[in-house]
Amino acid sequence: MAVRRARKYLLDNDQLRVGDASLPLLQDEVARLVRDYPRRPLGEIWEDLLNTHDEVLHLIDTRRFTPSQLRDTNVMAAVLSFLVAKAFNDLEDRDQARTMSLVAAAFAKDAEHPGLIAMVNGLQSLIEYWADRPTDAFFYAKKGADSATYLRGTVAPWLLGLQARAAARMGDEENALQAIAQAVELRERVVPDDLDELGGLLTYSHAKQLYYTVEAEALLGHGNEALTRQAEEAVLKFSDEEAPDWAFGDLAGARCNLSLVRLHNGDVEGATEAIRPVLDLSTPFRNNGIVVSTLRVRDVLLHSPARTAVAARSLQEEIAAFPPQRPALLPGRSG
Repeated sequence: MAVRRARKYLLDNDQLRVGDASLPLLQDEVARLVRDYPRRPLGEIWEDLLNTHDEVLHLIDTRRFTPSQLRDTNVMAAVLSFLVAKAFNDLEDRDQARTMSLVAAAFAKDAEHPGLIAMVNGLQSLIEYWADRPTDAFFYAKKGADSATYLRGTVAPWLLGLQARAAARMGDEENALQAIAQAVELRERVVPDDLDELGGLLTYSHAKQLYYTVEAEALLGHGNEALTRQAEEAVLKFSDEEAPDWAFGDLAGARCNLSLVRLHNGDVEGATEAIRPVLDLSTPFRNNGIVVSTLRVRDVLLHSPARTAVAARSLQEEIAAFPPQRPALLPGRSG
């Protein structure tokens, strides 16, 4: 509360013209939220995220800026709108997520920031992917990738990874594998940009690229030994909570993918071992993406030759009981 009051005092003191205190203060808070989002339950940062979003929009509405200040503020507004849209998606409130993604796109365009514009296309693809609308997800990912061909940051391979997953969900193996290959080639030319420096959801690490690759192949029904090793490596890469690119959602997704790959090999016990830590997650960590990923494992189990085995039936029942009434529950909401 003391820090919040102090920040309000500094922002109010700047009066009509943005002063030296406001922007650095808000930029630090935006950077913190970008870093914290993938590492903490949404309920722990939701209030700070909305308050900071409101503060930045209030500045844009009420203050005068130099051209460079206005661009920096529009960048912050775009990033915060991106995070709020992602939060609504994690809450399975897709209409709100889509609306906020359009807000993020508008601020990114006002900032004239090509990387952010492409990244918002990626966010729109992500929203549709988890809504199980792979055709729309592919459209947005391709739109972003086409505009990002000359960008050097990791947003370009991320958009190709999104294309690969969407294509795989559609059963389009040719486009999925082509996107995976293009992303590998593009990774070799990556030069981190200002979005990568912020980290968190705004960068696409080697570990995350491996996770996306495995997911696309798993969705295609692949389960050979080489893919199993890749899936195990993805889990291992996300197992160090001290790593800068660690994210609880990516670790859970990587575990679900490993479970899928093992199921494609007929290894029910190995699949259960892989997904066990995900099923043990407390309710605040069960966001929409994690819930959908676990249900995909159940869908494969239901069509597996081993579905009548005791271990398979037990796992099906556990996954069926996993989703809360609302994913990524916020304080004050019951599960």
